[in-house]
Amino acid sequence: MEKQAIDEELRPFRIEVPEGDLDDLRRRLSQVRWPPEPADGGDGYGVPLARIRELVRYWQDEYDWRVWEARLNEHPQFTTAIDGTRVHFLHVRSPEADPLPLVLSHGWPGSVAEFLDVLGPLSDPRRHGLDPAIAFDVVVPSLPGFGWSGPTPDTGWGPRRIARAWAVLMSRLGYRRYGAAGNDWGSRISPELGRLAPEAVVGVHVTQLFSFPDGESMAFPPTADTLDPSTLTPADRQALTTLRSIQRNRSSYYHLHAQQPQTLAYAISDSPVGLLAWNSQVMHSLDPDALLTHVSIHWLTGTAGSAPRIYAEQERQSAPEGPTTVPLGLARFPDDIDAIRAVAERDHANIVSWNTYDRGGHYAARQAPELLVNDIRAFFASVTSPPASGAGRPPR
Repeated sequence: MEKQAIDEELRPFRIEVPEGDLDDLRRRLSQVRWPPEPADGGDGYGVPLARIRELVRYWQDEYDWRVWEARLNEHPQFTTAIDGTRVHFLHVRSPEADPLPLVLSHGWPGSVAEFLDVLGPLSDPRRHGLDPAIAFDVVVPSLPGFGWSGPTPDTGWGPRRIARAWAVLMSRLGYRRYGAAGNDWGSRISPELGRLAPEAVVGVHVTQLFSFPDGESMAFPPTADTLDPSTLTPADRQALTTLRSIQRNRSSYYHLHAQQPQTLAYAISDSPVGLLAWNSQVMHSLDPDALLTHVSIHWLTGTAGSAPRIYAEQERQSAPEGPTTVPLGLARFPDDIDAIRAVAERDHANIVSWNTYDRGGHYAARQAPELLVNDIRAFFASVTSPPASGAGRPPR
């Protein structure tokens, strides 16, 4: 990745991966050393060998990075420096009058490419057959430590510090009032932004609510339940059962990221196949092109090892003081953590929308973009009133 000066100017940016980097990737893919897999080892021992072999074959022979690079470059991009680190972001302005600014945050092992399929409908609804009265200026940053934001130079870049950076970014862009939305880590960052800047954030839309019983986290499940299931609704009892299953059977990556991300970094920064296997454990439901685009971004930007640090920073940051108060909406999709509403309402005092969908998945912006777009639009339509002319948007 080309080293650029870090300053607070908003500098236009274009993705131009050198051909030599792609040649090096193909060479490494051709020289993989495959690990042995025990008989019947594809069930319960991790990502199956056959799955990774097929993805590597596709990566070598069919996947075209330049197609996705061009898709990203269709949108205006910029870099700036905030709190000592570089921040890369897409900035897609709406052609409609007085759109609501909206900052969209991705997660791990995602990237800004996660939102490519929703940028058009959100920013230019008229062109996509939607009511133009609900339109957004969309800002999509690469999280610090991810993608073209590059590895952070210091520690401490947990959701709260990232939220502070987003508040600076939106102010630097001239936005005084705006919405926040996100998936995965974006579902932690966006509520933090609402907590830090309630006077600026009109509402927060998320696809997960990471609210755990007292004393718990994904990395630290209890040895005994702290909630009495008999006091919960049937939906909350099912949500608790789902949470326990994820904590005990599907969160090994969280433990490692939270405890020793640098140890993992040596392996996944040196081997693209190792990176593919590691990241694909939580991206198994994505189509190969989308999955490989995210993995390629982590590889080509040199952020494979720095991106997982966000887990360690989450576990090291202090607990929030009090619940969020800005309006909050949840759109839950299949295969995600099913929030326990009784606990979520402890952490978020103003939940105004709670919708569950039976199709899509964790990466809803790719897997069910129309459902996600409609939910975001409906939520922000419900929490905003028509702004005074130019109230949220700076001059062009």
